[in-house]
Amino acid sequence: MPSLPRHLANLVRLEHSLFALPYAIVGALLAADGLPPLGDLLWVAIAMVAARTLAMGLNRVIDAELDARNPRTAGREIPAGLVTKGQVWALCAVSLAVLVLSTFMLAPITRWLWPLVVIPFVVYPYMKRFTWLCHLWLGLCIGLAPVGAYVAVAGTVPEGAFWLLGVVGFWIAGFDIIYATMDVAHDRAEGIHSAPADFGVGRALWLSRILHAASIVSMVGVGLWAGLAWPYWIAVALCAALLVYEHAIVREDDLSRVNQAFFNVNVILAFLYLAGVVAALIVG
Repeated sequence: MPSLPRHLANLVRLEHSLFALPYAIVGALLAADGLPPLGDLLWVAIAMVAARTLAMGLNRVIDAELDARNPRTAGREIPAGLVTKGQVWALCAVSLAVLVLSTFMLAPITRWLWPLVVIPFVVYPYMKRFTWLCHLWLGLCIGLAPVGAYVAVAGTVPEGAFWLLGVVGFWIAGFDIIYATMDVAHDRAEGIHSAPADFGVGRALWLSRILHAASIVSMVGVGLWAGLAWPYWIAVALCAALLVYEHAIVREDDLSRVNQAFFNVNVILAFLYLAGVVAALIVG
């Protein structure tokens, strides 16, 4: 791959779309009570990747100076001079255009609702400058993916779909707190707010556990609302076990396996949850 596209793909961590894409597919599947039209499924995936690319691009360009002063992030593409801010702004513009185009290929209601997805993306990078609630705001940003996918296929916004927001939102917020434990010293020095920086690592990890418990409760809510069959409940139990494992390997006195918890466990959990929904719809 030529260097600029490669650097931009690395900047937005394109492969991390694997965290959110399964949940967007879950939203589409539940909206159709089975397999939606393949065209809809394709445009949902395109919209999700475009939205995530936009969100990551905005975060990187707005936080460029902060990243440059953090030893852990100083090697990122903008601080390292591998890409310019102008190039990232251009990527954001293209991503926004693709996202808006996608909404015109889906249920008509989506073409009016897309600003409700984009505005939280713009707000998020500034949240950490004021409050530790930035973790929950990030959860909101990513948690809108399955709700948006549901609306894009069904054309309506049912109350129960917001259980999906809870599944993803609490899950993301919980592991974002775990991830923030790597930057406690820097965040305190810079006046950046996070749960670990504001409350200490031990208390922050307990908050992460509570949020992950809320994610499992939301999974139960989804199952009851959608009337999903027994394979779904097996998947929920396995997801709960994975989250217990995640917290077992990340402790206040041992943060050496944060990356293992962040990447490996969470990708497995996302696809496991999708598999549970698919199996439940087939059986049910």
